[in-house]
Order: sequence, then C-alpha cells, then structure tokens
Amino acid sequence: MSREALVTTVVGSYPQPDWLIDRERLGERLPPRVRARELWRVPEPFLEEAQDDATRLAVEDMERAGVDVITDGEMRRESYSNRFATALEGVDLDDPGVAYDRTGHENPVPRVVGPIRRMRPVELRDVELLRSLTDRRIKITVPGPFTMTQQAQNDHYADDRSLALAYAEAVNEELRDLEAAGADVVQIDEPYLQARPEPAREYAVEAINRALDGIEAETVLHTCFGYAHIVKDRLTGYPFLRELGDCLATHLSLEAAQPRLEPEVLRDVSDKTIVLGVLDLGTSEVETPDVVADRIRKALEVLPPERLVIAPDCGMKYLPRERAFRKLEAMVAGARLVREELGL
Repeated sequence: MSREALVTTVVGSYPQPDWLIDRERLGERLPPRVRARELWRVPEPFLEEAQDDATRLAVEDMERAGVDVITDGEMRRESYSNRFATALEGVDLDDPGVAYDRTGHENPVPRVVGPIRRMRPVELRDVELLRSLTDRRIKITVPGPFTMTQQAQNDHYADDRSLALAYAEAVNEELRDLEAAGADVVQIDEPYLQARPEPAREYAVEAINRALDGIEAETVLHTCFGYAHIVKDRLTGYPFLRELGDCLATHLSLEAAQPRLEPEVLRDVSDKTIVLGVLDLGTSEVETPDVVADRIRKALEVLPPERLVIAPDCGMKYLPRERAFRKLEAMVAGARLVREELGL
C-alpha cells in the first residue's frame, strides 16, 4: 500500500456499534445477500446520519490503534457484498432467488432477470466522507465479480461466465469513480474463489482483470475462507492461489493466521505484494505483539519487507468492538517490533 515496509491496514469491516445494528440478530444468521433492513436499529429517516457517526467512530478507533491505511469500517453494510450487489439494475429483489452458501445452507440471493448494469455510484459518498475524516491513506472495498456470480441466481445470462463479466463491468465503473473520489487503495473481495475453485479456474481471473482494467490506484484482491464466526472449518492451503499470479491486482490479501498458512505457498505468487493476515478472528484471545511479530518474521523468510502489508485475517465485523480494537493495537505493535529489528 506503499513501498514503505510493513505497512498496517484492515481488510475492510470493523464492528458496527450496538446502537446502530442488531448485532445479536446479525450473528445468528448467514451473511445477507439480499437486503436485510430489519437488522438496523435506527429508523430510515435518521439512518444515514447514524451511519456517518458510526463511520467517524470506526475511523477514530483505527487511527488510535495506529493503523496506517484505513477504511470506513463498512458501517453502511449489512454484509460485505449485498449493498453493492443489490444496487444494480437487472436483479429482482422482491422475488429473490436462492443459492447455497459456502456453509452448504440455502440463502436468499439476488435473482438476475436482465442485463446487469450499474445505474449510479454506490459507494461514492462512503469514500468522500472517509476522505474528509482522515489524512491517512484510505481504502474502499467492493465485492468481486466471481463472488457476486456465486451469490446470485442466474435467470438471464447464457452462462455464469457471461454473468461474471457483466458484474465485472459494473465493478470497474464503480472503482473508477471511487479512485477519482480520493481512494488510495481499492479492493475487490473474492472469498468464493476458495469455496468454488473449479468454476474459478474457468473464468474468475478473466472477470477480475476486467474489473481492475485501467485502475491506477493500488489494487487489492482479498480472498479467504469466510467469516470465522460463520465458517468454522478451515482449509490449511488455498485451492485457488497460484492462478492469482495472473490477475491485475498489485496486492493479494490472504487469511493466514487462523489456517496457519505456511509462508512457502507465497512463492506461488512471487510477483505480488502480500497483505498478510496476522490476527486470528476465530478466537476470543487477543494476540500479543510478540505473537504478531513472529507471524510477520515467518513471512519475511519468503518476502522482502517492502512487499509485505500487515492486516487481520478478514473483516472484523463479528467481533466485539473492544476486542477488535485491542487486536488492532497488538497488530500495530507487532509490526513496529519487526520494523525496529530490521532498522526500518
């Protein structure tokens, strides 16, 4: 996220306040793919202002923790993907479809009934507010075209590849607007690359590259095994990683702490800067700076420090806010320890 060594960041989400969203109801269900407005505690006429205030709190927490590259915490989202996916033309939300979640359970999803088109910017105001709140470098996230394809029922396109490329066009239009609004880093979230590696090999990189075409900001592709709160079983390696060496993203963001990823696998994507997950979000334990530093040192056996960015494994939205903040503090302190050891 710059050529500075061991920069710290977050993946995307940060815990929403209890006064903003019903966190108990959120945690009891699968991540929503269609809208789930019943989760918000604040009535619609006051919701945007409340989300603005929650964004200010999230930014303040990240700055107090010492994070270098921050996000808006995704305070306006019921899940990482549904706010963007449900804002597109061509989907029927009143009569949704169904798709299997990565847990194997059915989940209501957008039903694609016509050409996918982005009619307006979706996250533009998010970036504008974030840019006004901080002088630090900022990142914004958008769901990736392959994952949105897996989270939809396709009743229009001839095949899923065609749908993914249509989603990619919408994502590309969005990223161009977000970059112009001041985003230093743009990220597309593609967790389903690991859940569905066979179709991913058929068309995912093509769709990802279309989504990132012409973007001059730093670009991150995040892939993982799902929210630790939802998906309990972890693979120990990435089924779809080597192939990402061919994607246009300058950075790959990988969950590494909870699955105890062996750093050797990073050699498969040796041309990329790695955003390394060093915080296990599946445990209530708050890492010590020494634990974080040790995870960083292992990765440095494979990568030079200027090609390593430090982050949590995934989005933090399901964690208690106090615990999320303490984990970020430990992450920043651990990165500082290693920088000092290296004389950086």
